[in-house]
Amino acid sequence: MNDPAQLPSVEIEYCTGCRWLLRAGWLAQELLQTFETELAGVTIRPGQEGGVFEIRLGGETIWSRKAAGRFPEVKELKQLVRDRVAPGRDLGHIDQ
Repeated sequence: MNDPAQLPSVEIEYCTGCRWLLRAGWLAQELLQTFETELAGVTIRPGQEGGVFEIRLGGETIWSRKAAGRFPEVKELKQLVRDRVAPGRDLGHIDQ
């Protein structure tokens, strides 16, 4: 098992006014199930900016709802995380 102190963390910032907590929680659960040994954890943080839904890995923004104009599909989010934390890993049916 990897040393948690050496693993990156994911942060999901969501808009409280838009009530996107459930979406943030669902994506956090999906990432933790898939990358339980490659991530130190996933933090869900209420955002102060209206309409915010951003996902950061190790401090780097890997998804912004405002920039993309939509929410990420779970498949593409898992691929983005995989490409950074476990590039050689096969995600099974998600990669097809």
